[in-house]
Amino acid sequence: MHNQFSTPMVRSAAWTNASPWLRTPAVIVGGSLLLAICAHVSIPLWFTPVPLSLQPFGVLLLGFLLAPRVAAATLIAYLGEGIAGLPVFAPGIASGAAHLLGPTGGYLMAYPVAALLISFVWRRSGRGFFAAFASAALGDLLILLCGAAWLAAITPVRPTSVLFTSLLAFLPGDMLKAAAAASIAWGNQRARNRTNQVVF
Repeated sequence: MHNQFSTPMVRSAAWTNASPWLRTPAVIVGGSLLLAICAHVSIPLWFTPVPLSLQPFGVLLLGFLLAPRVAAATLIAYLGEGIAGLPVFAPGIASGAAHLLGPTGGYLMAYPVAALLISFVWRRSGRGFFAAFASAALGDLLILLCGAAWLAAITPVRPTSVLFTSLLAFLPGDMLKAAAAASIAWGNQRARNRTNQVVF
């Protein structure tokens, strides 16, 4: 005998079983879109070819919110979108693969590893604010170091100048971004502890 109440329950169970396969691609696409939005919040600086943007904040936040492999996959997908010519990178002269090989290429190529590192360290910490800030600072420092190394390799200027224009000048602002991302991660963790619900 057909039960009119069984169909929604069956559909709900089927959706629950299928949701991880549907949810992960959706999270990856949504994460790459978030980073593209952050990339377009960009301010050119007169003393360096590297603009000031919200991209690092987006990377740090995704590292906190996503599992390590999903975080890395999201950032790889983001780079793939940029290489394919989609307008996801910060506005500049070059686009596509040429943008990835430009002055900001080192930062961009470090994003997947940084997000993976933040997610890995955060999930093995005490989940407090200082653990979150340390995770974010570690990932951000990796991004800055890779960006500085890349810029030094492609720019014929003194190492001290490169160090300032690619790392030291961005360090104060990036620490504020790390603190903001850490605050969100810590607040999210406290909410999850209260409700015993998993967001991702």
